[in-house]
Amino acid sequence: MPYISEPTGDALSEQARKQQEKLREQTGYVPNYAKIFGHRPDVLAAWGQLIAAIRGHMEQRRYELVTIAAARALHSSYCQLAHGSVLLDAGTFTEAELCEVGRDYERAGLTPAEVAMMTFAQKVVREASAITAADVEGLRRHGLDDADILDVVLAASARCFLSKTVDGVGAQPDPAFERLSPALREVLVTGRPIQPAG
Repeated sequence: MPYISEPTGDALSEQARKQQEKLREQTGYVPNYAKIFGHRPDVLAAWGQLIAAIRGHMEQRRYELVTIAAARALHSSYCQLAHGSVLLDAGTFTEAELCEVGRDYERAGLTPAEVAMMTFAQKVVREASAITAADVEGLRRHGLDDADILDVVLAASARCFLSKTVDGVGAQPDPAFERLSPALREVLVTGRPIQPAG
């Protein structure tokens, strides 16, 4: 359970109710992060627009790998599980391959450009003020242009907002993530544990 209330019933605004109904239709349940945003559905809507705009300029694989790298630097179990699941459901990685990415992405068979982007994304999260021109030039050497580099920064920076919000109020990853193998859960759960079912 999170450390703040999750509005229900008459306490839910019409906007929040519609958001939660849509998510229930998409996933079969209302995710814990959406429950806490029941207090501020306008913020959740704005977040959705922001992340859609960022994601719209990136290939799915690139966006998800950058997001997982950022979430790992943030110790966000929720976001690692969610975005790892996206890659699994898309057939981009097997569970074994994703375990390797989580354990050591530099030796997981990713392209040099993907490794560089993930390293850069983690530096953005951990200490953005320490990013240097040499760091940016390193991405250019891997074929990223300036717009691509901005996309990586935007994806990593946006992840800080959601991961820190969810963890800041104590929301746990949804019980639905128990469907992942124990080995993968062990790799991706680096912060708050998955909420027990029931």
